[in-house]
Amino acid sequence: MKFSIGRIGEARILPVLKDTVPQGMEELFAYLKERELFSGAKGEIFFDLGLHGSNTLLVGLGEADKLDAQAYRQSFYKAGTEAAKARLTQVTVDLPKFPQICYRTAVKAAAEGLYHSAYRFDKYLSQEKKKPVLEEVAFQIVAGTEDKVTSALAEISNILDGIDLTRSLVNEPAEAIYPETLAKAAQEALTPLGVEVEVKGLEEIKALGMTAFLAVARGSAREPKLIIMRYRGASEDQETIGLVGKGLTYDSGGYALKPAASMAAMHTDMGGAGAVIGAMSAIAASKLNRNVTAVVAACENMISGEAYKNGDIIRSMSGKSIEIGNTDAEGRVTLADAIYYTATKENVSSIIDVATLTGAVIVALGSHYTGAVTNDQAMMDEFKLASDLGGEKVWQLPADDDYRDMVKGKRADLLNSVKGGAGSITAGLFLENFTEGKKWIHLDIAGTSAYDAPHGYRPAGATGIPVQSLYYFCKGDNDQTRCC
Repeated sequence: MKFSIGRIGEARILPVLKDTVPQGMEELFAYLKERELFSGAKGEIFFDLGLHGSNTLLVGLGEADKLDAQAYRQSFYKAGTEAAKARLTQVTVDLPKFPQICYRTAVKAAAEGLYHSAYRFDKYLSQEKKKPVLEEVAFQIVAGTEDKVTSALAEISNILDGIDLTRSLVNEPAEAIYPETLAKAAQEALTPLGVEVEVKGLEEIKALGMTAFLAVARGSAREPKLIIMRYRGASEDQETIGLVGKGLTYDSGGYALKPAASMAAMHTDMGGAGAVIGAMSAIAASKLNRNVTAVVAACENMISGEAYKNGDIIRSMSGKSIEIGNTDAEGRVTLADAIYYTATKENVSSIIDVATLTGAVIVALGSHYTGAVTNDQAMMDEFKLASDLGGEKVWQLPADDDYRDMVKGKRADLLNSVKGGAGSITAGLFLENFTEGKKWIHLDIAGTSAYDAPHGYRPAGATGIPVQSLYYFCKGDNDQTRCC
């Protein structure tokens, strides 16, 4: 979707607070109130479209004292959906300034809601089955805000392009996205933005001693790839943030074979990889004054005579041994080497790993919150501020020695699967063993990475979570008490 300032098309979108009347529309609003057609409640829509209509789409923002970025996202998502139903491809948004919310924040949130309404993954549909979408939006803005709005639209466009990249990668079937093509997609998307993308193949991965990663990968005929993406927006003496994404481009469960119904969606098991690639796109396009390195250990978890087995004891790059209680708990095994590599070879000061790691997090939090485990509360507090800015909910899970003891093994140093519940917590704390003492956050996005049906202002399929949170965390300066 293309955003600009000015006017475009014949129709306009006008946001309205609950029980308020825009200047010059008193007669229309008296009519709407009398017939109870529109009051400005959040997400409420009235479209005066037609030969003799005003071609105005009224969208309610809700009550003034509850006005926030989420209200804009949700309401403009509905407005965009209605505009598409009317087969509009261009529309102008008349955006008034309300004192309850920063104008720049309002512009970004409105643009985001409209973008989400227009996203489609329909490349495999025949042309006649594709639905029309809103393509261009112009903002008619308050005088004197041009510079603020221009920078806001540029930033949110870069973020949305990153989300679009993540969604498109995660929504692709496993026959289209596998380790080699995922690496190629990262190169094609990021290299033009100034990101150095290094791809290591099988022999180089062996030379690094990434035996845990290779144990998972060896059941597949497709060669694994280690994808390293380096963005340098600050001087060399500044710290580097590390992002690690789970890169299982397909997960059959291995010898702990998944049922068919569960297996069909396992092309989305690289949601963490997609998220860090999308975040790197947004970071580089916005030219953030930060150094960020992202790492993805990409492979498939399949069954063959070479595949690793339940009951195996394998070594990791760190030297720690892992007893495999469940080959379907493979993501943490690949991440063990990816995190250790990032901590020891890429000179990072902190690490955030992102993974569709456990069904347990869905049991605990459903699809509304990403689960988080950390070893550094100050870092976690900063990440929560970033996630609030992006409208991506995060819930911090407890992490103490009672849970850490659960992943300790008797036949090996660590267990990749434990009994006793708390599956999302123990999976996260398993990974802590490979951070080498670096500040670290683990994000379990199994419930939030992709939806079976539309929810809120996000459509079905890949959501792009947590691209925005990662972007704002890397950007820093997440003070929401001032107008940014």
